[in-house]
Amino acid sequence: MALMDRFPKNIFSTRGWGLLGTGAGFLLAAQVTGRRDMLALAILLMVLPLVSLAGTRVLKPRFQVYREFNPSTVEAAATTTVRLAVARIGIGSGHAIMEEHLPARFGESPVFHFPARSAAGGASRYEYHLRSGKRGQFRIGPVTAEFSDPFGLSLHRHAIDDGDILTVTPAAVDLPVTGLAGARGHDGVTATRLRANPSDDDVMTREYRHGDPMRRVHWAATARHGELMVRQEESVTTPEATIILDQRLAAFPPYAYSHSNAVGIADADGHELNTNEAFEWAVTAAMSIGAHLSERNYALRFLDAAGEPAFLQSLSAPEPETEEYIGAAGLQSVAESLAAIQLSGNVHSRTDSREAFRRGTPAGMEAGPQPFDDRLMDKLAAHRLRGPVLAILGSLSVGEATDLAPAAGFGANAFALVITGPGHDSGQVMEALRLGGWRAVAVSASTPLPAAWSAFDADGALAQPADARRGVGIRQ
Repeated sequence: MALMDRFPKNIFSTRGWGLLGTGAGFLLAAQVTGRRDMLALAILLMVLPLVSLAGTRVLKPRFQVYREFNPSTVEAAATTTVRLAVARIGIGSGHAIMEEHLPARFGESPVFHFPARSAAGGASRYEYHLRSGKRGQFRIGPVTAEFSDPFGLSLHRHAIDDGDILTVTPAAVDLPVTGLAGARGHDGVTATRLRANPSDDDVMTREYRHGDPMRRVHWAATARHGELMVRQEESVTTPEATIILDQRLAAFPPYAYSHSNAVGIADADGHELNTNEAFEWAVTAAMSIGAHLSERNYALRFLDAAGEPAFLQSLSAPEPETEEYIGAAGLQSVAESLAAIQLSGNVHSRTDSREAFRRGTPAGMEAGPQPFDDRLMDKLAAHRLRGPVLAILGSLSVGEATDLAPAAGFGANAFALVITGPGHDSGQVMEALRLGGWRAVAVSASTPLPAAWSAFDADGALAQPADARRGVGIRQ
């Protein structure tokens, strides 16, 4: 038996290898003794496993697989339930051992037998649970099935479906209530007084109704219409918040390392996202701030540092070119878009590229949108003073901070979280932002997000222990 265990099990079973071995023995004996009956028996013993092998390769059973995730998208560190239904298509019978292929991060792949004991309606149903500590998109499956011929001589394993994508979104952190809303109120609703003028009196007035106070009578409109008219009630508008998410590779040193988030089959887990600890902090901040504001009825706009839609390059974005997100459905779209967002661009800063361009090397460095340029300013100007502007930034040069500083004038309030690395002196950068009107807070990848958020109400002073003030940062 120990000798038989050395033979590959994906071609013949132990029984099949045994028949082949016995047939080879009889063939040798037939040559020595010259007996024709022994030769016939040897041929039979050797042909039978080979015919069985051909049958399992050619006459492959067909199956239909239905896979469902509950919930369909899951937050990092939360659990989703995977439900599988497998049904045979066409004629056929027999048993099979099936395995659901999983990325390595999910642990051991589940193995189950088909048909299940409780098969109903011709379909066998199975259930298991998955949990990922990191965001990303992961291919779950395919289901592979191992089949055998009726005599149990040969084995064949092949995939019976293509698998499905599980989206794991970043988990939002609860943020404390702050004065971020400013004049627009903490409940996300603002009453906007619209002043009437001769060209829009008809829009801003209505006929008098019993119970309306006389102080609201609009006498000019009354004279023009010949009936008593009153001023229309204050209109209630939805405030807007613009979130700028910096995704530049150059802004998040040390340069990004890769961690796998499966969409394809690049390795055990699939495609790799360019990210690092600082950018993961930025992604969590974007998710948390978006959820915090959405709960207060804010409409959200997400832009990148160049003024493009923030999720234009995200592998998981349902609508990559969308900028505005409203309500619970909009927040869910934001979460899915952040699931596979990654750092992009080259490792050179804007200042470095300008200097290289002046020297003439390397060619083409200035191609593409530039950060904090006119395009971003135009996008912000189009929604001037409709709500706060929040920027989640990596390490900036003083020149980049100076370019961004005027953007504060386009928001009712302007807040910036600047993520810096150990030993990075951000004093001049923070000063440039604050002179432009930003309420800026310097953080590290180990700074608790609620503490950074609360610092906006403390004029940018981030409460940290003594070792953090020396540049070590807060350890969670």
